[in-house]
Amino acid sequence: MDSSVVTPPSFLARPDGLRLAHRYRAGRGPAIVFLPGYMSDMEGGKAVALDAWAGEQGRAMLRLDYAGNGASEGRFEDGTLASWRDDALLLIDSLTQGSVVLVGSSMGGWLALLIARARPDRVAALVGIAAAPDFTEWGFTDADKALLATEGRLLEPTPYSDDPYVTTLAFWESGQANRLLEGEIAINCPVRLLQGQADADVPWQIALRIAERLRSSDVQTLLIKDGDHRLSRDPDIALLIRTVASLLDSL
Repeated sequence: MDSSVVTPPSFLARPDGLRLAHRYRAGRGPAIVFLPGYMSDMEGGKAVALDAWAGEQGRAMLRLDYAGNGASEGRFEDGTLASWRDDALLLIDSLTQGSVVLVGSSMGGWLALLIARARPDRVAALVGIAAAPDFTEWGFTDADKALLATEGRLLEPTPYSDDPYVTTLAFWESGQANRLLEGEIAINCPVRLLQGQADADVPWQIALRIAERLRSSDVQTLLIKDGDHRLSRDPDIALLIRTVASLLDSL
């Protein structure tokens, strides 16, 4: 069989019938679950590299696309932080058994924290990559918020795509309703936070605020001085894999 041929993803229907795309690799647990960032999907470099490593190690892994993203059905602009959290929860609950290790990139890091809080009995460990909880609060100017209130959506250019970032008022309101950094984050599992100090999108101080707010005493923040937001260079991915491997070995 030609190894260059990419097999299509599998699909799981939500209660409303909309189908969510995913790729599940069977193997030893705890299963690794990769949560993509905003306007990203499960075919990104970090997710694919981690999945390849999982395959080599015989580890279970789940990659997924939220509704309206990647290969999943639905419209991107219909999604909110809460609905994408629920998409991930549905896939985790339906496709994995036992403990999981969440790996969340940017917005996916926010979702990982929300999922760990919602499933404390399932989440054995968490890795955030430029995790961005509360970015609807610190990532928007007063002018942005005013435009969202009046126009219902905000378009912004992005270096990561030819298409502009679209933020809807519904997404922003959902983010505001699920802020985490203003109080204790009630998570007790081990947490590792990888954060570039040259990140133009998430200030590296956010990682320190997350660490401070987490209830868990087993929290490590790894700052990469020249690391950007994506942290997708070969050394960055190697660090991610070492971090995940170390957590799995300790469980």
